[in-house]
Amino acid sequence: MLYLAEVQKQKGGLLSGGKAELKLLACQRNDQSWSSIPDEVITAEEASKLNDGALVMVELSPQRQVQRIQEAGRPLVNILQNYSRQVEKFKAKEEEIDQWKESLTFQAQELSRRELDMEDRLAQLQQLEDECQNIDAEKQAVEASRAEFERLKEDIERNRQELEGAWEHLRGEQRRLEEYQAECQQGSFVDAERAAGLRELIDRLANALPNVDGVLEHLGFAFEMADIQQQLLNPHWQKFEQRKTEVEQQQTEIETLLAELAEVQNELQLSETALNHQTSELQDSIAKLNSKQQHLGILKGYLRYQEDMYQQVYSLAAMSGSVALNTSFDIEALQSMSLEELEQTVQDLQEKLNIDSSFVNDQEQELKYKQETIEDLKQKVSQAAESDRAAYEEELEDEKDLYQMLNETLVGQRRNLIQRQDQLRTHQTVLLQRQGKAPSCDSENHVDLKPILAQIESQRLTQSEAVQNLESEIAQIQASIDLAQGTIDNQAQEMEEQRQELKVKQENLQLLQTALAETKAILEFYEEELQPIQDSVDSLRHKLQAVTSSVTQVQESGDSQLQAVNEMRQAIMSLMTQAELV
Repeated sequence: MLYLAEVQKQKGGLLSGGKAELKLLACQRNDQSWSSIPDEVITAEEASKLNDGALVMVELSPQRQVQRIQEAGRPLVNILQNYSRQVEKFKAKEEEIDQWKESLTFQAQELSRRELDMEDRLAQLQQLEDECQNIDAEKQAVEASRAEFERLKEDIERNRQELEGAWEHLRGEQRRLEEYQAECQQGSFVDAERAAGLRELIDRLANALPNVDGVLEHLGFAFEMADIQQQLLNPHWQKFEQRKTEVEQQQTEIETLLAELAEVQNELQLSETALNHQTSELQDSIAKLNSKQQHLGILKGYLRYQEDMYQQVYSLAAMSGSVALNTSFDIEALQSMSLEELEQTVQDLQEKLNIDSSFVNDQEQELKYKQETIEDLKQKVSQAAESDRAAYEEELEDEKDLYQMLNETLVGQRRNLIQRQDQLRTHQTVLLQRQGKAPSCDSENHVDLKPILAQIESQRLTQSEAVQNLESEIAQIQASIDLAQGTIDNQAQEMEEQRQELKVKQENLQLLQTALAETKAILEFYEEELQPIQDSVDSLRHKLQAVTSSVTQVQESGDSQLQAVNEMRQAIMSLMTQAELV
């Protein structure tokens, strides 16, 4: 199992090293997560060459034996980078989840609104269904009234025929009466038998006069039925007018919504134009930033090359004696140290230098591999399709960050390596002097490397200043890009809200248009169903009024006929009186 541990050395003598131990701090689980562990210390001779307090990654067997040990700097950097990427991905997921929550909330609100609209529509349909049933019932009542009217019309026609027959009989009796009157005027007399016959005829004529009271009663009932039908139709006509008003209001709302929709579309088009312009400017800034970053990479590579060259020249100068030994070491303490202790110290320093050199070489090799990986990713980005380019670009940025952090870590490690080389060289020089083996130096081939070191250092400082200036420019450009990106994101969010508003208005417009079409259909239904019934009721009323007028005329004629019969009866009685006197 892999552990993170701290090297602890027990205090020993003045020059001898102490016993090395590892204090376990954390362990790696199977899911690559880390968890702290209680204080646990194990003995590890492999850590005796490491500095006290150094962090290392150590693999332990189930028997708590050390299997492999390495410095924890690079693995910790990788773990922190992975953690940073996980945090960024988690934040991105949180933002995505928030967006989904907002979208689901909006969809739920829209669904609730549509459910309410559907319930209103169902209520309207139910009301329309009830109204249709009422109209059907009223239509049946009108049909029944129409049948009653037809029956009444037949009765009136039959009475009219009987009345005409009575008129014909009356006119015949009038002719006979006139004949009797003519005979009387010619000197004829009415005997008792003939007088009895005339009285019988007159009585029959009086009884044959039509009685229109029953007809008038039926006409009154028919008028009441017509009024009832009209009262039943009036609420439907009122609803018809109400629907008509609703159609006008809905038409006005649709026109208003169309104007608002056009305004939102115009604003959205203007926003899209501005966003495209800002996006173009942002892309130019990004291209400029990429160019600056490429230039910065070149300058940093050149600066690293200068640092490497400086270190190599410095090492060569130190080996050749062109530069003084590091005076930070206590030479007197080394002179007073026993020869065996000094030899052991030189040997320990050589082993530590070998370990550090191996570690730095491994890091340098990994840095080289990272550079090759970055070049491969750049080639993949340039050749990738549009759908895969984003993933390659993200991977390229991660590799660049790893390369940058590894390179910055190696700067200090290189310097520490040079210091260890100086320390070892100082100890070796003192050891050789004490052994009487002064380092050989060919004075004729001696080269003074101090001017070269000074020139390299001057160029390195100039190059470092250029790198800092370029990094400052890149930071400013990056800040402006972040600001522009934030503005673009805000505008994109506003545009999305405008699109949602536009979508809602379009849906409302569609609902209003659907409601308008339904209301118009209801109006057409009312007009198609009510108008024929209204026409029938109006026609029935007009016919009833015509029949009433005819019946009134018949009644007036009957009254005049009755008066004529009475006059005839008086005339006959007068003739009979004259006959009796004679």
